[in-house]
Amino acid sequence: MQLTAKQIAALIEGRIEGNPEALISRVSKIEEGVPESLSFLSNPKYESHLYQTEASVVIINEDLDLQKAVSATLIRVKDAYSAFSKLLDLYQTMRLDKKGRETPSFVDDSASIGEDHYIGAFSYIGKDVAIGKNVKIYPYVYLGDNVRVGDNSILFPGVVVYHDCIVGKNNVIHSGAVIGSDGFGFAPQQDGSYTKVPQIGNVILEDDVEVGANTSLDRATVGSTIIRKGVKLDNLVQIAHNVEIGENSVAAAQTGISGSTKIGKQVVLGGQVGIVGHIHIADKSQVQAQTGINRSLKETNKKWGGTPVLPYNSQLRSHVVYSKLPELEKRIRELEKLLKEKE
Repeated sequence: MQLTAKQIAALIEGRIEGNPEALISRVSKIEEGVPESLSFLSNPKYESHLYQTEASVVIINEDLDLQKAVSATLIRVKDAYSAFSKLLDLYQTMRLDKKGRETPSFVDDSASIGEDHYIGAFSYIGKDVAIGKNVKIYPYVYLGDNVRVGDNSILFPGVVVYHDCIVGKNNVIHSGAVIGSDGFGFAPQQDGSYTKVPQIGNVILEDDVEVGANTSLDRATVGSTIIRKGVKLDNLVQIAHNVEIGENSVAAAQTGISGSTKIGKQVVLGGQVGIVGHIHIADKSQVQAQTGINRSLKETNKKWGGTPVLPYNSQLRSHVVYSKLPELEKRIRELEKLLKEKE
């Protein structure tokens, strides 16, 4: 699909400098620009590439003062990064705009499916499932009995949503994600064995949630595991039973949250963060990658790091001391030797 610079400028409310009829058919990084490609510049560190790029059209900030002549057609906007992101979103929407029902697929007669839907081949939709408008169900998706999926949600190939779980509006669930598998509940017995505790709750994803590939969200023992509005979960994240994650919080890859822990609003969890169960993480907490959280974090808007968790600045100071331990040990041995000689 080809667009002109004039058409692109209209989409992002930009001002053109150069040829309004310049054609683009692809996007590229500014340092890898080729003819008929669209790029952008928002980071000043990459400005030198603007004067060398072969991209046909480049989106730049309206306040950028050019130091040299530029061969590309420029589109000036308030925020080049946001404008470029908007274009990518429009492109992605057009690319994923599938409609209709492919065969073979199974849809139970009791299921309710909204208009403008897409149901891919080999997908399974169980009893009493309710699917909203403009929902896209890609091939090999499984929706168990009594599942709810809100308007405009996208479930990519291989997603599994167990019975009774709820997926809100404008959700994106990536391939291999499992919503509603059993929570890890086992009762120890006197003989050393374990008896499984039935997990009869569900998982609720509110609106505007994104779940990464191969992420697992366990159903509650009773009640619900709840992912609030605007939460973004990376690939390979594990959310245990009865966890609640507050609005607009994010968790990077390989984070694991144990059962019944409550995560506040706008919390940021780095990669491989591990959190014990039955604690609370305060709103706007920022947690460094590989942090081990073994207690509640009660202060809002604080940075944390280390295992076990410490305030971020304290953790940095501790790390400096730790790196000097060999030297300190050597000095202690020398002092001990001197004391013995004096004795």
